[in-house]
Amino acid sequence: MNDFKPISVLIFGAGAVGTYVGGSLALARHRVVFIEQPSVAAELRQHGLRLDVSIDKHRQAPEPLIVPPASFEVVSSLEQALQHGPFEVALFAMKSFDTAAALQGIKPFADRMPPILCLQNGVDNEPLIAASLGSDRTIAGTLTCSILRRAAGDIVLEKARGIGISAGHPLSKRLESALNAASLNAHLYPRPADMKWSKLLANLPGSATAAIVDMSPAEVIAHPGLYDLEIRMSHETLAVMAAQGIHPVDLPKMPVRVLALALRLPTFLAHPVLLKVVGGGRGGKMPSFHIDLHAGRKTSEVEWLQGAVVRYGEKFGVPTPVSRLLTETLLSMVRGQVPIAEFSHQPEKLIGLLAQGRNV
Repeated sequence: MNDFKPISVLIFGAGAVGTYVGGSLALARHRVVFIEQPSVAAELRQHGLRLDVSIDKHRQAPEPLIVPPASFEVVSSLEQALQHGPFEVALFAMKSFDTAAALQGIKPFADRMPPILCLQNGVDNEPLIAASLGSDRTIAGTLTCSILRRAAGDIVLEKARGIGISAGHPLSKRLESALNAASLNAHLYPRPADMKWSKLLANLPGSATAAIVDMSPAEVIAHPGLYDLEIRMSHETLAVMAAQGIHPVDLPKMPVRVLALALRLPTFLAHPVLLKVVGGGRGGKMPSFHIDLHAGRKTSEVEWLQGAVVRYGEKFGVPTPVSRLLTETLLSMVRGQVPIAEFSHQPEKLIGLLAQGRNV
């Protein structure tokens, strides 16, 4: 007897994560509706989605998977999307700096919104969602895959890992089942704060520094002075986590506990572990901080990610001088207060600021 029950999912944005998760769900015969800008929506309606997941051997898809337009819906507003409802769950996968605007747009329709699965990086998005819609409609999540967006609806999976979901919501097990049926390797986590902070701990090394000095994460870790900077920054993150009673946990195919243990070793012993995490974790891509800065974008997730370590450090009485230096320096560059070329391939200049005990 076929007991398949398709889940109905509303996805905010068909970016890299939205296309990968939504396309995979659509291929597994779940009901997917995307909200996208009109020009992107028109492109998706005409060409569908293209998922190159050949790196994931479990999917046995050596050729790109094509998701035809008939397999999903795409609209240009939340009002239009809700006409295709009701939905069991919505998916947030946008940048953290877009969360507040998205929630503002949801306000007129709040009574019709389903619970939101938040796959965003950072630790502040779920509290914002809960404050707007209620904790009963907030599901913490994390994505550990690395995905490259080549064009609208066209992605390449560069690192096949999985998805973490908070176990404490009535929908959690249903979501886990639906995502696993779509070959997305979902796992439940009993403590969402452990899950979200563990992803942050793994994300931060080599990110802000690479953007500031315009060097690859591998080059950052290979430089003795910058490597020491990254170790100190990671120690700050662990200290802020400990002050909150938050513990590192392994995420889908991401051994965060090994990283945390390595960070407590003498620095020369931690080096190969950190190099593997930083150099291999992004599938060869530069960090998003670097991409956004050098694309001329006037906002950056550094305020929500690295900056979260600073904010929670202040709240719990943990000094975070390196995290503060990296956050404020990169924000000054994003805002045009400091030229992008100021620290380019000049790591000693950045290190010198910390030694002087000041920021830019």
